[in-house]
Amino acid sequence: METDEDYLALDDDALMRQCDLHTYKSSGPGGQHRNKVSSAVRVRHRPTEISGHGDDSRSQHENKVLAVRRLRMNIACQRRRGVDTEAGIPAYVAECMFVARGGDAAGKKRLEIGVKDHRFWHVAACVLDVVDAFEGQLSSASAFLGITTGNLSDLLGSERHLLTAAQEIRKRHGLGPLH
Repeated sequence: METDEDYLALDDDALMRQCDLHTYKSSGPGGQHRNKVSSAVRVRHRPTEISGHGDDSRSQHENKVLAVRRLRMNIACQRRRGVDTEAGIPAYVAECMFVARGGDAAGKKRLEIGVKDHRFWHVAACVLDVVDAFEGQLSSASAFLGITTGNLSDLLGSERHLLTAAQEIRKRHGLGPLH
């Protein structure tokens, strides 16, 4: 039975203790030097049954790191958790916000986090949970987050898997796609 644990808050070692690891040979580009040994890695998170894989490198260690990164992405995009609208936004999201200085957005809060930031998928999962809690309505979700609708749209569009997850939420609530 799945709990409401925040798996994305765990460090990689703690997350891996909840996973089954499988190594295998994988085909693909690379010619004669590609995967002569079982260097591809698949990790399956037992509590959620969500998995991630890595087979881009000839190094099993690099593939394991990639598999864990993809597992985090898949957990963030596939698993929705409820949002307590009375509690406000979590601290780990608030620490990624800043007040814009110049231009049209001067004085308004912006949520800025890049995909290479280790917190990205944790923050992205919360943003998707908020979008889902407000039934796909970006204006209501952005108001709850304290940011502009444009900022929220930009964040959702910053990574293709994140955008796809947001589109699925909107579709489930009977709304059209984001543009």
